[in-house]
Amino acid sequence: MLEQLGKQAKEASVILGNAGILEKNAALKKTAKCLVESQNYILSENAKDVEAARSNGMKESLIDRLTLTIDRIEAMAEGLCQVADLDDPIGSIEHMKPTPNGLLIGKKVVPLGVVGIIYESRPNVTADAFALCFKTGNACLLRGGSDAIHSNLAITQVIQEALESCGMPKYSIQLLEDTSRETATKMMQMNEYLDVLIPRGGAGLIQSVIKNSTVPVIETGTGNCHVYVDKDADKDMAVKIIVNAKTQRLGTCNTCESLVLHKDIVESHGPAIIDALLEKGVEIRGDKAVCALNPKVVPAAEEDWGTEYLDAIISVKTVDSFEDAVKHINHYNTGHSEAIVTDSYQAAQEFLDKIDAAAVYVNASTRFTDGFEFGFGAEIGISTQKIHARGPMGLDALTTTKFIIYGNGQIRK
Repeated sequence: MLEQLGKQAKEASVILGNAGILEKNAALKKTAKCLVESQNYILSENAKDVEAARSNGMKESLIDRLTLTIDRIEAMAEGLCQVADLDDPIGSIEHMKPTPNGLLIGKKVVPLGVVGIIYESRPNVTADAFALCFKTGNACLLRGGSDAIHSNLAITQVIQEALESCGMPKYSIQLLEDTSRETATKMMQMNEYLDVLIPRGGAGLIQSVIKNSTVPVIETGTGNCHVYVDKDADKDMAVKIIVNAKTQRLGTCNTCESLVLHKDIVESHGPAIIDALLEKGVEIRGDKAVCALNPKVVPAAEEDWGTEYLDAIISVKTVDSFEDAVKHINHYNTGHSEAIVTDSYQAAQEFLDKIDAAAVYVNASTRFTDGFEFGFGAEIGISTQKIHARGPMGLDALTTTKFIIYGNGQIRK
């Protein structure tokens, strides 16, 4: 079965790699329209997944990631339209220059081919992955989690039907219906058919793919994201940013999981920050100085500094200096998204320079690390590695290059 899917994906990728800009964009916009028109069907299938998740005791923050609404389906469709409106990188020439022997050598942007994606819980990934892969002339082979199987199948079916109606290959997107670990492991070793594999999910999934895959992997990391409140931070701004970064959505990788406070503002800013988080139902795990501010604060353990909770929990650490804040964050972060709240230009610039992460913010919420928010239309994932792609991965991350050489009869001597 996997081999058949791989063959179909390869065949589709050849067609897509030669598809024109206008026909790809038209198909994306038709698919977006079909998703909205089929929202009742998609929502009814999603309801089956949500009901099963609650029956199995899934925590609410993860159920939120799983749940689709009319607004979220419309956002998925809008993402497809945005991708359609973006410049198509395929076929562009990065540079072209002559050599002394008269050869003209350049680099041309081309698709990767077939992109495999293994992901968990979030059915919107199905549409996002398709949009970016399709725009860049790649076929995609998807393996979602068992908890979202009905939702993913419904979305895939709608997309395939829309593609067929546009005369495009339906196998541009395929979904593995078997969500077993054994099948996932086999998918990780489909070197003959997959050109790259991208995992999206928790640390366990990502490490499993890295360990077992013989297909090249683009690692999308977990998010132990920090907000550091500097000694020169505005209190009201700090409260607003922290509450948004932590509570706007609990189950996403760009959610703030760790808060770092400069000791000089613990007493002046700390109570307002803690009260605002408690009011939102967040459990606070703090060090000794933070525990002294409010009896509701729970003493933090060492493992709290490095934990991605994906829940209404946050760790709060006090530091003696800016340098200590940088040291703490770089030690415990996962290379995802880090933020500083400060009125000091010098502190802001040093934070940007010294923090090692894919996205570094000054006076803004970490929740903006997202392909849609960055203007990519959607994202294939957020890479925390440093080769090929880093940060939210849009169209460019799904391309490679080939050298193109023009001659007029040259031979090598």
